[in-house]
Parts: sequence; C-alpha cells; structure tokens
Amino acid sequence: MNRKIQAALVGAGKRGRNAYGTYALQRPHEIEFIAVAEPDTEKRELFAKQHGIPPERQFASWKELLAQPKLCEALLICTMDREHYAPAMLALDIGYHILLEKPMSHDPLETLSLADKAEQSGRILSVCHTMRYNPYYHELKRLLDSKVIGELISIQWAEHVYYEHYVTSFVRGNWRNAGESSPMILQKSCHDLDLLQWLIGSSCISVSSFGKLTYFRKENAPVGSKERCTDGCAVETTCPYSAIRNYYHTKQGGWYNAVSLQPSLEARLKAIQEGPYGRCVFHCDNDVVDHQVVNLLFENDVTVSFTMTGFASEGTRSFKLMGTLGEIRGYRKKNEITLNYYNGKQETIFPEKVEGGHGGGDFLIMRDFLTQIRTGNLISKSGAAVSAQSHMIAFAAEHSRVTGHTVKLSDYAHSIRSGRPDDGREPNREEVRV
Repeated sequence: MNRKIQAALVGAGKRGRNAYGTYALQRPHEIEFIAVAEPDTEKRELFAKQHGIPPERQFASWKELLAQPKLCEALLICTMDREHYAPAMLALDIGYHILLEKPMSHDPLETLSLADKAEQSGRILSVCHTMRYNPYYHELKRLLDSKVIGELISIQWAEHVYYEHYVTSFVRGNWRNAGESSPMILQKSCHDLDLLQWLIGSSCISVSSFGKLTYFRKENAPVGSKERCTDGCAVETTCPYSAIRNYYHTKQGGWYNAVSLQPSLEARLKAIQEGPYGRCVFHCDNDVVDHQVVNLLFENDVTVSFTMTGFASEGTRSFKLMGTLGEIRGYRKKNEITLNYYNGKQETIFPEKVEGGHGGGDFLIMRDFLTQIRTGNLISKSGAAVSAQSHMIAFAAEHSRVTGHTVKLSDYAHSIRSGRPDDGREPNREEVRV
C-alpha cells in the first residue's frame, strides 16, 4: 500500500516542475520521476538534474517519450493546452495512469472523446481541478450537503484574477491568445465552473455569457508608451503593469519566475529585454477577455451569477450562497466562511490549512492520484467524465459570449457529438412562433 510509484513528466514548465515535481522531491518515498519530456532544453535539463534522470530518459517531445516501451506506471501531462489531448489518448492506449493538467482539450469534441476513452481504457485519468481538493472548498461542500442553510437557491460567485497574474499569463504570456491556447473561461475559470457543478450537485442545463477584451488593447496605450517597457517608455515608472516593476524590481516569490528560470537580476533583465514578458501590455497579440460574466441554470433550479475579472488587487475567489434558511459568504484569501442564518444567528468557520499551491490542492491531488494507483481505485474526485461535464459548461459559455445566444447544454453537447450545425442555442423571443 505504501510502495513508491515511478512516473514520467511530460511538460517541465512551472506547473509540472514546481507543483508536482516538488512533491516528489519532498516525498521521495512516495513517487520518483524516472523520465521527462520537454522541448525547452533549459527546463528539461533543470528537471532532470533535480530528479537524477539519466540522459537516455530525457526527451525533447512527448512523442519521443511515448514511442518508448512503457517506462513506468504514471504519466503527468503538463504541456500547453493544445498538447493535452493527443499525448493523453496515446498514453491511455499504452497503459499509463494519467494526471492531466486542465483543460482536457481546447476543443469540445476532443474533450468528450478523451472522457470516453478514459472510461473504456480501465486506466486512471485525473484532471487537475485542484480546487476540489482544497480543504476550504471541502468545508463549503460539507456545509451545503448538511443543509445548514436549507435548500440552496442561488449563488453569486466571483474569480478575482490578480492584475499581475492576468497580465503575465493572459496578456504577455502563454495563454494570451485563444487561437494558440484556450478561451479565458476554459483556461482559467474552468476551476470555478467545476467547483460550482460539484458544490451544487446537479447538472447545468442552460448558459448565457457576456465578456470583452476592453482595456489591454493598442488604442488604450498611454501617450509616450513603447513596444517594450525597456525601450524608454515615458510612463514606465508610473505604470502598474510595467515589466521592470513586476519582474525586475520585485520581491522573492513574485512573478519573475514565470519570466526567467534563473532568479538573478541579469537573467531577469535579459528576459524582459528580449522575451515576450517585456512587451507593453497595450502592444501584445492578446485576444482573450479581461472580464466576463456567466449565468447558469441547473436542473435543481439553482441559478448562478459568475464573474471573472482581470482587474483585482489580489487573487482570490469570493461568493455568496443563498438558501432557504440562511446564507454562506466567503472570501478565500481570508480563509473564512461566514454563515448568516435568517433567525439572527451567525457563525464563522476557519477551515484547515494545507501547505502548497491552490490552497493545498496541488499537494492533495498528488496524494490522491498516487493512492488511486496503489489501490487500483479508478474513481477520482476529478475524473475525466465529471471534468468533461464542467468543461462543456465553459465551452457553452464561450459559445454564448461569441454568438450572443443562450445555450441549452444537452442540445449543445449533442450537436458537438453529431457534428451537426445546430449550436444548442435557445430561440430568441421574436423567433418563437405562437
């Protein structure tokens, strides 16, 4: 039951290296990485050095790694969004148990196909919806299931994306362009939609959404700005989005580690002078939204109003869950959950804290994944089938945002599987014949 699991990593970027690689370094008796695939030589060699992986098990691509005879039991896929589906499908055929970074795919049909494949394979495929493992949200789920506020009726939920995080990842960085990665609602907020589906405990039946890229556009560039922050920009010293401010003059633990593997000032300066993270936020090729709202209707009549914004002074989530006997309020950053009962009673709960990213979710999902392999339990808290359902909510929300139509989930999913042009939209009032 306590045997060590051998694993291979595909994608040695920040998530694979820092979140899951660190787990292995801290708990070498539980898991050992014996192979790595990563196209970036510096990242590949760094991970190999950290884990003592010999040259013959260091690969420049996932195709090279998966061309080998099966190397171990577990495979962690932490590549970019558009390189999740193909390696996962092949790895299931080979017989690997998989921990897959979200999203499962940028494409709805691929997402459904991958869930089907996982079910047929008899292998574990857990999706990194790490929030499901966070003790804070587990306490929230316990409260809802125990009916302390009676029957849940409606939810107001917000994801506040820290402004440095937003501009680093979604303006300058890897997820700035939906055509190269995924829409914002899928890439970032699939965590929220998955949490909502899990907390409510019902199926979503209808979705509508609005959202825009409003601010981080060329026409909003200040007078005197330049293509790069290091090119003599006239407003750089006062700009809150300055690459020099955020990645060079920054404290330990700041966002510079997304810019350069090396923490030295020289390496960081070179990165912002030459790399994508030194670009002015108003002169990038980004197209994902900087704010979006989504309205959801669930089968049990619960309604949800969800907001994602890239304009926040700190990264957190806040919510208000309203039931027939009271309400639950929370602000994740404070690690507090407040219950206000309609009879006047009030109480505040402070959930357990666990070390690690995503409020301990990164640690706990790894522990759960390894336990699944040891016990042979194929049922995961964030398995492919349930994750595909919340992904479809995200796809439908983006479809609604782009088309302006309300989307009925069952029809939308059917249209995706059948390949028919029917987009699952609900008719507008003027289209309904009496």
